[in-house]
Amino acid sequence: QVQLVESGGGLVQPGGSLRLSCAASGFTFRNFIMSWVRQAPGKGLERVAHVGRSGDSKTYADSVQGRFVISRDNAKNTIYLQMNSLKPEDTAVYYCKIGPGIGPGARGQGIQVTVSS
Repeated sequence: QVQLVESGGGLVQPGGSLRLSCAASGFTFRNFIMSWVRQAPGKGLERVAHVGRSGDSKTYADSVQGRFVISRDNAKNTIYLQMNSLKPEDTAVYYCKIGPGIGPGARGQGIQVTVSS
């Protein structure tokens, strides 16, 4: 069965950095666009970034452009999200997901990222 397991979240001060990882299994990873999406307290699901099958094509939400970098390693069936210059408004539960954006597709269980001093 499809499994997506996120790791690397936690508490960080504003301006700090975190790197999220998502280990995938149960499907042919290299055949799928992969995404990171997030949900802040009291808000709906928001797309963060997605990466194409080979890793060359990357798309970001305006809110994270220039601060976050998405990448993937098809040999390890893993995607990453390097988050720099974090802001309090980046506080959310982050999910990795199969497919682009917030449309249909399996998601992981999510991991909390809290940006606070």
